[in-house]
Amino acid sequence: MTNVTDSFVFLGHRPSAGSFGFNTDILATNLINLSVVIGVLIFFGKGVLSDLLDNRKQRILNTIRNSEELREKAIEQLEKARARLRKVEMEADQFRVNGYSEIEREKMNLINSTYKTLEQLENYKNETIHFEQQRAINQVRQRVFQQALQGALGTLNSCLNNELHLRTINSNIGMFGAMKEITD
Repeated sequence: MTNVTDSFVFLGHRPSAGSFGFNTDILATNLINLSVVIGVLIFFGKGVLSDLLDNRKQRILNTIRNSEELREKAIEQLEKARARLRKVEMEADQFRVNGYSEIEREKMNLINSTYKTLEQLENYKNETIHFEQQRAINQVRQRVFQQALQGALGTLNSCLNNELHLRTINSNIGMFGAMKEITD
């Protein structure tokens, strides 16, 4: 441990003016080091820094130009919007002056049109109800007719034998033939 401490003490020793050694005075060495680093940065970084600043300057100028163009366009649009607003306000004044009677007339037309439409809808509803009633009645009639016909056929088939069946068919054919001659 004493060797390490001795070496630090030895580093703290200042050599005489004619010899070479380490300067361990932190304040004096930092100033020298900082001035060397700053000098090197200025010498080598001058071009890079000036390029960076020129690029930044161009971007700022382009942004300013674009902002000016946008401002001019916004001013034009604002003037157009103000002109449209004045025109709309004048039209609104005309509507206020002349519009109340037109509104009342349109209101009456709308009421009359709505009333007529309601009447037509009521008529359509009644026609639909009547149509559905007739359709239901016809369906019931068809079912009753089919059931009666099935019942009659069942009765005839159970009561008729082949010979009676053939005579009935011939008799009906004869009646249909006579009816056809009468209608012709």
